[in-house]
Amino acid sequence: MVLFSSNNRVDQVEKLLGEELEVLVIGGGITGAGIALDAVTRGMRVGLIEMQDFAAGTSSRSTKLVHGGLRYLKQLEVKLVSEVGKERAIVFENGPHVTTPEWMLLPFYKKGSFGPLSTKLGLLTYDLLAGVQKKERRKMLSAHEAKKIEPLLNEKGLKGAGYYVEYKTDDARLTIEVIKKAVEKGAFAMNYMKATNFIYNEKNKVIGVKIEDQITGETYECFAKKVINATGPWVDELRELDQSKHGKTLYLTKGVHLVFDHDVFPLQQAIYFDVPDGRMIFAIPRQNKVYVGTTDTTYRDHIAYPQVTESDRDYLLQAVNLMFPDLELTDDDVDSSWAGIRPLIAEEGKSPDEISRKDEMILSSSGLISIAGGKLTGYRQMAEKVVNLVVRQFKEEIGILYSQSETAKIPISGGDVGGSEGFPTFIKNKVSRGMYFGLSHREAIYLIKRYGSNVDIIFQLYVRGLSEARKENLDPVTFAMLNYAIEYEAAYKPVDFFIRRTGALYFDISWLKRHRHNVIRYMNNKLGWTEAQKQQYRIELEQCLIEAITPQS
Repeated sequence: MVLFSSNNRVDQVEKLLGEELEVLVIGGGITGAGIALDAVTRGMRVGLIEMQDFAAGTSSRSTKLVHGGLRYLKQLEVKLVSEVGKERAIVFENGPHVTTPEWMLLPFYKKGSFGPLSTKLGLLTYDLLAGVQKKERRKMLSAHEAKKIEPLLNEKGLKGAGYYVEYKTDDARLTIEVIKKAVEKGAFAMNYMKATNFIYNEKNKVIGVKIEDQITGETYECFAKKVINATGPWVDELRELDQSKHGKTLYLTKGVHLVFDHDVFPLQQAIYFDVPDGRMIFAIPRQNKVYVGTTDTTYRDHIAYPQVTESDRDYLLQAVNLMFPDLELTDDDVDSSWAGIRPLIAEEGKSPDEISRKDEMILSSSGLISIAGGKLTGYRQMAEKVVNLVVRQFKEEIGILYSQSETAKIPISGGDVGGSEGFPTFIKNKVSRGMYFGLSHREAIYLIKRYGSNVDIIFQLYVRGLSEARKENLDPVTFAMLNYAIEYEAAYKPVDFFIRRTGALYFDISWLKRHRHNVIRYMNNKLGWTEAQKQQYRIELEQCLIEAITPQS
């Protein structure tokens, strides 16, 4: 596997700036990651820059589902459901270690939004449009069967339920695995590199970007034949820099999720349910937690720091307590939370939850290509669409021919496990190897499911680091994961490790609290931070902890 290390940022800068790129992607979320992979696998020289950490924006703050968009049938978004439903299967095949099938219960109630007929027809249409494989097609359950599957369900007015498959994912790890595969194929990718302005030629065409290193403060110029703006909620800000923000614009909405300990919210079964105002809410077991979301409200505040408010929290608590009245959950039961921004294409007269989730490409007179909207599930298709445009432009402008997209059949980093069918056998084989090295069965399973075919590197780091881990007061598994994050996943700050590389801020906050001081000390020594950086990064992590457990008033 190719090193993708935070220890050699200087070398990476030199490679990024070494010569003119065919394509420079601005934005290290899932869309930018997909574009970089698609372009580099067609033979283009590709660079990617991200002003924060990879996936730090929307791509680590979603509902963490690669789903087929069942809710969009209500809005008659037939084409969207068909496209993302089929893409869902591709995402699963290319990265089964970060995408897991999950049976979802869709209960219907007397006087609710769904009834037996509408649910049956909706799920049947969904199966057909999304190309759902036979073993995962919907089932219809009686009220008794639904209650048996999930005892916490509100019995009052329950008429039955639909039962269908969605796919859970770790959105941040999915993004990072795609970027790692792009780097493995020859792309240059750097986090904490901010695009501050565009560079133009005498014909006022974009030929590059001015960049500021957010770690060192140094500034650079990077030249590329094509510049792609894949910055999610920041798309319009870059269009303003380019003086091309006219026509279609973004409409930002905020989605909020709450996390509960499984002991407090002992949900057995993932559930998708409607609430009195017509919105649909997910409640999903994950590790030893259950998370609930999402809201959908207009957002006009600081894009980089969306926060959960008391009203957000209270809305979701009320929704949960209506569906699961025996729980009587309060704000004291919330273990953690997160908020994310959705960059939608504005549609006049529509409320946030009515606006289409389809993607749009916007081409400015300067040649800047912007991509906005879309779903996590459809990232690969969005990337293909953007790179197809670039291919057509290169053919017309300079007569260079590039191949068609290959990404539908390229496993992402960690995905070389024999596809979804081969993954169970892969796990079985690797578990015995992990236990041979001294890991427990539970630890081995955890690492294999997180890192997929890259797990052998983790095993090596575990074995080699046993004595050093003890000296650093870190358990050997944490030590191996940390070193892997630094050397192979470009983690530079504690928040990178605890949020995007492990998800601990949301799903294992006690583990984060237990290890944060030793992790910070180790990263400081390994990466050579200044004292000011050490304090800044420590405060940054503490602030994230506070925001995760304390809603904004």
